[in-house]
Order: sequence, then C-alpha cells, then structure tokens
Amino acid sequence: MQQSEKTSLYVVVAAASAATAGLLFGYDVAVLNGALVFLRTSFNLGPVATEMLTAILFIGCALGAVLGGWASDRFGRRFALFCAGLLFLAGALTAASAHQISQLIIARLMAGMAIGTALLVAPLYIAEISPAHKRGMLVTLNQLLIVSGTLLGFVVSYELAQMPNASWRWMFILDAVPAVILCISLVWIPESPRWLLQQGQRTRAAAVLQRISPEANVEATIDEIGAAIREESGTYRELLSPALRRPLILAVMLAIIQQVTGVNTVLYYGAIIFAEHAGASVSQAIGMNVIVGVVNLLFTILGLLLIDKLGRRPLLLTAAAGMCLSLVAFAALLRYMPGHSTLLLIPILGYVACFAFGLGTAVWVCLSELFPNRIRGRAMSIATMALWFSVTGVTATFLSAIKLFGASGVFLGYALLCALSFAYIFFRLPETKNRTLEEIESSWTK
Repeated sequence: MQQSEKTSLYVVVAAASAATAGLLFGYDVAVLNGALVFLRTSFNLGPVATEMLTAILFIGCALGAVLGGWASDRFGRRFALFCAGLLFLAGALTAASAHQISQLIIARLMAGMAIGTALLVAPLYIAEISPAHKRGMLVTLNQLLIVSGTLLGFVVSYELAQMPNASWRWMFILDAVPAVILCISLVWIPESPRWLLQQGQRTRAAAVLQRISPEANVEATIDEIGAAIREESGTYRELLSPALRRPLILAVMLAIIQQVTGVNTVLYYGAIIFAEHAGASVSQAIGMNVIVGVVNLLFTILGLLLIDKLGRRPLLLTAAAGMCLSLVAFAALLRYMPGHSTLLLIPILGYVACFAFGLGTAVWVCLSELFPNRIRGRAMSIATMALWFSVTGVTATFLSAIKLFGASGVFLGYALLCALSFAYIFFRLPETKNRTLEEIESSWTK
C-alpha cells in the first residue's frame, strides 16, 4: 500500500483503542498468578488440579482463536472484538462469584475464549489500518497493553493479598474492568478498510483510508488492495497451496516458539516459584511479581521503539539467545544456591526482559503480516490456535515436571528450546520490515 511517511493521529488512536484488547490477557495473567496462591487453599487444589485450572484458560483461547478468525472474516473485526469483550466480562463475574471448582473452570473457559478471539483479531485489525512504515510499532501496541495490564494486575494482586483469603474474589471482580474499557473503545473506531473492500463496500473503505492516510492516493491504494483480494480464494484449503504453505508453517512455528520457551511459567506460576523454590514469603513472592511486571513493560516499550528500526529478525534472534543464557544462569542458581530469592530474581528479570522486547513483540507482528488479505483471519486463527495449544501444554505440565525433574532441570529444558528456536529463526524467517502487506504476499509466490 502506498503510504505517506506521516502517520495520522487518527490511525494511532484507532490502533490504541483496538489494542486495549491486550488488557484482557495482561490483567488476567497477573490476577491468576496472585489468586492461585489463595485458590489452592480455598478449593484444596493439588499440583495437577492447579495446572488444569490454569490450562483451561488456554483451551478456551484455542477455541476463541478458531471462532474469532471465522467471525472476524464473516462479520468484521470490530464485531468480533466487541463480542470478546462481552464474553470476558461474563467470565470475570462468574469467576468472582464461584463457590465450586466447576463454576470456576467454566468461568476460566469463557475468559479464555474471549482472550483467544481478542488476541487474534486486535493485531489483525491494527495491521490492516496501519501504514507500512509504522505497522510494526502500532501492532506492538497490543503487546504493550498486555504487559501494562500484567503490571497493573500484579500491583492490584499485591495490595489485595494483604486482605483475607476471599480477596481473590475482588481480583476477579476487577478483572471485568478491562472488558468494559474494550467495549467502550470500540464504539467509535472504523472497520478495517481491507475487510470493507472484501464486502464490496468501496465507498466506506475509501472514507476510512482517507482518514487513516490523508496524504495518500486513496484510489490507487484501493485498487492495490482490491487486486490482492481478488487473487485469493479465501478458504482454509488455500492455505495448503504451495504459495502459502511456507508462511503457514512459519507462522505456526513462531507461535509455538513463543510459548514453548516457557515464559508463561513465570507469568502464571511466578508467585509459586518464588515462594516454594526461592525462599520468599507469599507477600514477598507477589511483590517480586510486580518487579517482573515493571521489567516486562519497560522492555516491551523498548521493543516497540526498535522493531521498525532494527527489524523483526534482529529482535527475535537477540531475544532467543538472551533467554537461553538467562535460563541457564537461573537453573544453575537453583541447583547450587537455592533459597536466595533476591539473587534468583536477577536471571528471571533478564529472561523476561529478552522475551518482552523480542518474542513478546515481534511474533505478533509477524503473525499479522505474513498472510494475504482475504485469508489473513483464517490463517491467524490456525497460528494462534497452535500458540494456545502450546501454552496449554506448558502450563498443564509445569508443576508436575518440577516434581519429576526438579526446578533446575525443567528450566534447563526451556533453555535448550530457546537455543533450538534461535536456530530456526536464523535459517527460516525472512525480514518484513518496511514492506507493505501486498509486497509480503507477492514474495511468497515468487
């Protein structure tokens, strides 16, 4: 798409509004991290039950990715995001009022479906309204809101942890706030111009493009997008064609890499790790989560600033290498210097920092820009479904794996996966910096 080098305030605000979908996931991550300590007592949960309560969210996320991809292609990006906000609101309130573990599981499944839809559609929408030279930064706003929500949730959990055990109910009640913010923010933003063109609504698409890029040649841009749309069949079978097989495999692998390198073990079980393996009290453990959240936010901002300057590959390669080294150091400290919570926190912060500016930002950008217009929603649903199944596997086995292999052995395993991820990215991922979505699409057919 031909774009002016200037980015209108309108497109920035629209992208930021859609990116509030990230708040759903970010705040929920922190809420469950803090709440798990109390839920294990309130519902008498053992390691396996704790893992399943955590993992059920991601099963819902996988379902949400499938339904969200279909809904965003059929009814539009805004509609899918709005439904996700309403479903998450219902899930949060159901969890807050739960008196049986079955009610809590249903609530977490609902929240997962909402998150799966939101995290699929938000970067998709942002990529479709963004000029090429700012697409990486604007798509990364979604990740920025995720980590901002995580930090906010860690702070809230830390404050509520000073209350009696029933404080976990207040954690889930406040979990509904991001859903309300998302639904309100969607009232005024425009529909994706690419989706409008797919529906034959040329006039509306032109009006949106004019507001997004006032100095661009709107008619030429519409013709370019329209030509790209007409060349695609828009079916799941199309994804298996020779031209799209490579980006599909690449997207699925990037989604898996982002999760099997283990970051969600820290984000979801951080309080348990610090309390049971680093010698911290429950209050101190949740407080250490706040520090993790601050580092996560700061380095996500760094990734946002660098992704369109350095490119996707350098950030991903640096992140994978840094995560590997940090995990080796953490495993060594767990093995030879257990119980030193402050010292053990240092490599964890390095690990989270590397993830934040690399895998946490660049993977979502890559997923949103690797595929042609008409098939992008379905393609991203497959990639994000792979992501959610991967994180389900990680969270559903982490505590049990520690019992079998010890904490040091488990984190060494994640370090090995980081090293293998580095090799895959180095040999397989092309650079997409400063290339339009149509240029990226064209490159797969050459």
